[in-house]
Amino acid sequence: MRHSTRIACAAALLLTLTTAPAATATADTGTTHVDGQLPSGATYMMDVPTTWNGTVLLFSHGYNAGPANPAQDAPDAATKALLLQQGYALIGSSYASTGWAVTDAVPDQMATLTAFTDRFGQASRTLAWGRSYGGLVTTAIAERHPDDIDGSLSMCGLVHGGVANWNNTLDPVFALKTLLGSDVPLVNLPTQQAATDAANTLTATVDSAQTTAEGRARIALAAALHNIPVWNAPTQTRPAATDWDAQQANQYDAVKGLLKIAAFNRRQEAEVRAGGNMSWNTGVDYRRLLGQSSVRKEVTELYKKAGLSLNKDLAALNRAPRVKADRNAVAWMSTTSSFTGKLTKPQLTIHTIGDPLVPVQTESALRRAVTAAGSSSLLRQAYVDNAGHCTFSPAEQLAALHTLEDRLTTGGWHGTDPASLNARATAADPTTPTRYVSYHPTPYLRPYDLAHPADRR
Repeated sequence: MRHSTRIACAAALLLTLTTAPAATATADTGTTHVDGQLPSGATYMMDVPTTWNGTVLLFSHGYNAGPANPAQDAPDAATKALLLQQGYALIGSSYASTGWAVTDAVPDQMATLTAFTDRFGQASRTLAWGRSYGGLVTTAIAERHPDDIDGSLSMCGLVHGGVANWNNTLDPVFALKTLLGSDVPLVNLPTQQAATDAANTLTATVDSAQTTAEGRARIALAAALHNIPVWNAPTQTRPAATDWDAQQANQYDAVKGLLKIAAFNRRQEAEVRAGGNMSWNTGVDYRRLLGQSSVRKEVTELYKKAGLSLNKDLAALNRAPRVKADRNAVAWMSTTSSFTGKLTKPQLTIHTIGDPLVPVQTESALRRAVTAAGSSSLLRQAYVDNAGHCTFSPAEQLAALHTLEDRLTTGGWHGTDPASLNARATAADPTTPTRYVSYHPTPYLRPYDLAHPADRR
């Protein structure tokens, strides 16, 4: 692996200005644990087994709204324990700020890798991996710092990039506001309190609409514009293929979660960073989007059941006053948080098929960018038959890592089919589920990447 000497030396110099890292030895696992702080103010943590196998795993954690901002070097305790038993060194930083922090996260993660090398020596192999928002950070590292890693693994990641994310988050709330008659601001939210107030107001409107057949049909339409799956939480019963009411009831819970989590409060924080609204629906044909949605049949059936005209509602959406983006904000989000699709090292991505927050169709957006950039031979994507966001078992996560390692060792992709992944998962941890399946996500509804010049505005 080739590293950038200039960047490494600069980072090492800066590290001399930080608080000296504290190391402790854990007797029961034979692991050295190190806590430290970077010049940015971010903290980092490292766990290195006595019998280190030479591979370091650089973990990027998911979105953190704050105020607590801890470092993290593994997705969960069970997976961490298994990896340490197998001899992997685990490292990760907190990021210097919370929220949509990609401009802090990438340099902080690279500085953490430099700090590890300074203390423990050069790794024989370095893998970047992360989950959820950390999947976006991981993919940014893969594109921007390929010489510092050997491969990457994104789990349930925002691999569609920032502009696509905020465009597709706008569509369902635009539909709810328009069709349910709510008067709330969707963009240019001045404060977190304003965002909370808007979220609460629209949530109350959705709750009221859920009590009528017409309202439920319209909520389903809004969900379809975000590709919210009909089975999207592990606590839900998986509905039958034609049980439209049960499907909509599951989506209703996810729609409310979207309103409470991403559509307003996280948007407001991202708008502050971007310097304005970074999303738009000018020129969007909602009839066409619904036609591409993975759950369009459910919407059609619920509209029929309610005696409501889907054509009229789609026409109303297409006539409604549109949301325009701030050009400078789009440019910031595009530059910092969108992807070229140009991979120079192997990347594996995994996703649950029932993810309501970062729908599985984001994988189609990544595939689109990577194909356009001519890097498709370096990308493989696999899917887990489970509901919820990032609901992977330790076995499934280890199988993905081992499959990526096999690609690096042999020079070719082997065993990326569901049967091979499940067998590898069972071997890695026979105590937790193995649910890889053959799956082909529908297209992402609002793609945006730097490999397609027509996407740019």
